[in-house]
Order: sequence, then structure tokens, then C-alpha cells
Amino acid sequence: MSYFHQQSVRLNFRKLKSSDIESWAEFFVDNTNLHYLGLMNALENEKLNDLELSESWINKQFVRYEESGFGLLAIELKSTGELIGQAGIMRKEVDGETCYEVGYSIKPKFWRQGFASEMSAQLIDYAVENKVSDKLISIIHIDNIGSIKIAERNKMQIVRTSRYADMDVFIYGREL
Repeated sequence: MSYFHQQSVRLNFRKLKSSDIESWAEFFVDNTNLHYLGLMNALENEKLNDLELSESWINKQFVRYEESGFGLLAIELKSTGELIGQAGIMRKEVDGETCYEVGYSIKPKFWRQGFASEMSAQLIDYAVENKVSDKLISIIHIDNIGSIKIAERNKMQIVRTSRYADMDVFIYGREL
């Protein structure tokens, strides 16, 4: 199975495209959880509108695809083809260590429907089957209870606390 072409029970995973920018801009509208993502500095300092922020976010994934062969993927409902979120494995430097993080973001109208759990479980399965790394991490804002619960459901445990993107975070980890 290719990293860029995966599927789970309800979802298709694929590479992001420039044509996803407009749809992904919906993620930033009235999203009460943006502060968990370390985006507040970008929002405040660069004064980006939703479309510009979406374009910057997606362009960052194109760079990740080229540099590491990983990055966030577009997540679509199998039933409709609608873009509901992004999820992926990302190579990151955390506390001086190169790590592979499982991350996800979902448009607010699709919250609390089990999609984040389904996305992250699929990515962990991919990482295990393809021996991506000896372990995976998730970087989670200390107040993000929903993501903490998902990490724990995915058999991750707190490894340490840290500072990342000017936020206090838990580093959750799981040996593969």
C-alpha cells in the first residue's frame, strides 16, 4: 500500500492538491481549537485570511512530501468524496530528536464522529506494516482533552512534557 493512497472503513487518504485550498479554508472558519495547533502566532503576526492560511498549510505539505516522503494527506469521505480533514505522518525535530508524528485536523462540522480515531489508527497501522520508525509520537497541547483521549486509545502514553511552537505540550509516544 502506498503512503499516498490509503483507505479505512469510511475514509480515503490521498495527496493534497492545490485545488484543495478553497475547501480546506473552511477548517479555519469559527474553529475554536486553532490555539491547540500553534497557529496563533501565524494568525496574529502575519494577518493571514482563511484562504491564505489554507494555501500556506497545504504548500507546507508539498514541501514535506518532497523532503521526507510523508506529510499530511487529504482525508475524504468514501461515501461522498468530500474533504473532511487532513491526517498524516510527519518527520519533525522535537527536543533535538528526529521523530515521526501522527497528526490530524478535521473540519469542525465533522468533529465528534470518530473520524480522528479512524484516521490515526489507519496511519499507525501503515507505520507498523511499513516499518516507518521504531516509535511514533503525537505532540498534543496540554489542554486538548479530545486528542489526549485519541492518543490513549491508540495505545500511546505520555513520554514527557515539552515546549513546541510556543505551547506547553505533552509528547505522547508508542513503540512500534
